[in-house]
Amino acid sequence: MNKNAPFQIKATMILLISMIILTACSKDNTPIDTDFDKAKVKEAVAYGRFVPERNDDFAWENDKVAFRVYGPAAPLKGHSSGVDAWFKRVEYSIIDKWYKNHLSGISYHTDHGEGYDPYHTGISRGVGATAIWVDNKPYAAHSFKRYTIHESGGNKVSFTLEYEWYTPLGIVKELKTITLPLGSQLFSVDSVFTLDGEPAILPIAIGVTSHDEKAQVYSNKETGRISTWEVIHDYGVGTGAIMEPSLIDDIQHITSDIKDESHIWIFTTTDANGKLSYKAGFAWEHANEITSNEQWVAYLDNF
Repeated sequence: MNKNAPFQIKATMILLISMIILTACSKDNTPIDTDFDKAKVKEAVAYGRFVPERNDDFAWENDKVAFRVYGPAAPLKGHSSGVDAWFKRVEYSIIDKWYKNHLSGISYHTDHGEGYDPYHTGISRGVGATAIWVDNKPYAAHSFKRYTIHESGGNKVSFTLEYEWYTPLGIVKELKTITLPLGSQLFSVDSVFTLDGEPAILPIAIGVTSHDEKAQVYSNKETGRISTWEVIHDYGVGTGAIMEPSLIDDIQHITSDIKDESHIWIFTTTDANGKLSYKAGFAWEHANEITSNEQWVAYLDNF
């Protein structure tokens, strides 16, 4: 008989008992999901960046919503300076991940659990972009020419986009500073316009697309609000813009047989220094916070 056998038997029994105890202590009704754990610890930040790998987009987001506009490399046909909405339903940042996946063949036009981009902008004003209004017609920039990031990655994102384009009035330049803090469905716009290099009082239209009348349009001049509500892939989406009511000259819903040209508009003018301020944004029902047009209208009117 091996004289070490008693010790071997004892060691084996200790090992078995330890394994039983560890197994009992580790039992949990919730299985470990490493990807979910990683998602839980991602911080909610207000973030924006230039995206040269995708036609020079500029994209920005907070914990509620995400947006993008087209940059200098965007094709002339079918693109303009309208604001595109990205529907997200997670608090953490998705911009970098969605672009990386898209370039790897995983489209951000499909919802993979975090949201997606089904919103069509094209040549429209999208979610609250501006145009010069002359003789009952909007004249809009194609895409931004330059950008400057002031703040990103914290409680708010702030940046300036520079637009320049020809209009019947002359060469218009817009320095559009956009700010989006955490917790808000709306971004703020503080623009400075010049005409042929000088600050000027200019006729401005702020437009929200009605998606060729797929969306219902609403307005309230007393609160300075224009808005829409439509259903995209079974979920409601509200878009809108608001500004100081006393600065609004008129609100009009103008339809067109030309694709992307139907909008609800706020008509206003810049001040003597070419300045203009307003807010715009959206809410998506599937994000489970604002789930009806009534809630969306109330959010805007009380913002």
